[in-house]
Amino acid sequence: MAVVLYGYETWSVTMRKEHKLRVFDNRVLRKTFGPKRDEVTGKWKGEEDYDLYASQNIILVIKSRRIRWAGHVARMGEKRFAHRVLVGNPVGKWLIGRPRRRGG
Repeated sequence: MAVVLYGYETWSVTMRKEHKLRVFDNRVLRKTFGPKRDEVTGKWKGEEDYDLYASQNIILVIKSRRIRWAGHVARMGEKRFAHRVLVGNPVGKWLIGRPRRRGG
């Protein structure tokens, strides 16, 4: 799971990305531990995979680690760039309208 979560602090997790992450996580679990069937019904198990394999939900891991990272950045000194981005206000004005074309 560590490879999947590389750079997670900067992700904007949408519903579509959440679904893709869950699908990937389930696929990795099934590749690692093999598919599981219910003994009584013979159907494949889906959501129960996390209970069977004692794995955490990847979306909850991302959200909890992002909150921890935000707390870490909030405690940084005011001169650190990450802290200034989190709590600072932009300085200067934006020009109104479409940006001008540069030569060429």
